[in-house]
Amino acid sequence: MDGKTLPADLAGALDDRSREIFRALVESYMESGDPLGSRSLSRMLPMSLSPASIRNVMSDLEDLGLIYSPHVSAGRLPTQKGLRFFVDAFMQVGDLQPEMRESIERQVRSEDQSRPVDTLLTEASQMLSGMTRGAGLVIASKQDSVVRHIEFIRLDQSRALVVLVGGNDQVENRIMELPEGVTAGQLVEAANFLNAHLAGRTLSEVRSELERITDEVRNELDALSHDLVQRGLAAWAGSQGGAGAARLIVRGRANLLEGVSEVEELDRLRMLFDELERKESLVELMTLAEEGSGVRIFIGSENKLFSLSGSSVIVAPWRDEADRVVGAVGIIGPTRLNYARIVPMVDYTAQLVSKLVRK
Repeated sequence: MDGKTLPADLAGALDDRSREIFRALVESYMESGDPLGSRSLSRMLPMSLSPASIRNVMSDLEDLGLIYSPHVSAGRLPTQKGLRFFVDAFMQVGDLQPEMRESIERQVRSEDQSRPVDTLLTEASQMLSGMTRGAGLVIASKQDSVVRHIEFIRLDQSRALVVLVGGNDQVENRIMELPEGVTAGQLVEAANFLNAHLAGRTLSEVRSELERITDEVRNELDALSHDLVQRGLAAWAGSQGGAGAARLIVRGRANLLEGVSEVEELDRLRMLFDELERKESLVELMTLAEEGSGVRIFIGSENKLFSLSGSSVIVAPWRDEADRVVGAVGIIGPTRLNYARIVPMVDYTAQLVSKLVRK
């Protein structure tokens, strides 16, 4: 687990009594989201302390920047700094219970091995949303896809349909402009050449291979067939900007509206939804995932992506068969997320998605 950390000496500034009061206050906030006063705290603590003693401790915690009072006469809430301190110094993350693992697998796994990857990712996002009551997110990066087979089907004198069969048996169709005078035999010849020499490679590998065998291409193909090969590759590259482009799947946005009535909170959520719609979100979310090896927690303004809405993000990368980070799964929600409960769920989901995508 990774994220921004506070100075280690902050923990040394708290005695056992202060730590217990701070822990109780934060745990209450994560449960209810409401400020907690000294009288309520005195009834929750394992030790016997008067409200006056608790107020003195709370004053010290406020001086350290760990808690604050939202109103003059209200109780206290943890600050963003306080939440980060709690996550780093107090939170204990255990393994998922077997029944929770089974529940995640049941909702994400499928007997249909041919289903599109997007379906798997959508189910993972929906599952995380349902189990956490936050907004589940899955991002898949732009990938240099492998093409297993390519075929040219003539539509009319000037156009052909390029049929691309990908590594996951996904079929993509692109329309290609034909050079003048091309024959049906040359369409077959160009497709056969691509399938014989280049199928099973990524686009970048294809380009390198064509440069390496330039003389062979010229010897085997006439000028028009060579032009078709180049146009076919251009159509292939075009597919990378379409279905293969980076995409963000978010499910459960309505969960974030539950219990929200104040105008300020609604404005915060509107900013969050606007932030999720920005294309830059894809790049920045991938950066968050790639910078750490495991689950990362970003609280409030710790990540610039959601700094305006003040939301928290728990995100973990998922990897392809070459162990490259190609996407991320996670949860977005208010800062009072139950981090200890959600972190292992996100971590296990990322591992499961990695495993299923590699099949």
